[in-house]
Amino acid sequence: MKDDIKNTVGKIKDAASEAGHKSTAEAEHDRRDVAGDTMTTSEKIGSVTNEAKNDVQAGIDHAKGEARKEV
Repeated sequence: MKDDIKNTVGKIKDAASEAGHKSTAEAEHDRRDVAGDTMTTSEKIGSVTNEAKNDVQAGIDHAKGEARKEV
């Protein structure tokens, strides 16, 4: 029972973290769409990097959640 509760809490945390990272990645993409040519090259690179980082983190959180389903 205790392990079931711990597993459920872990799944919820993973899902929340995944959603947060996806949201941040989408916001970065949208920011570039809106700002467009007004962003400097370094700002664009930073934004793309931040989007990619958050996409990877969302993928990791998703994988952790999937692994918990197997338990």
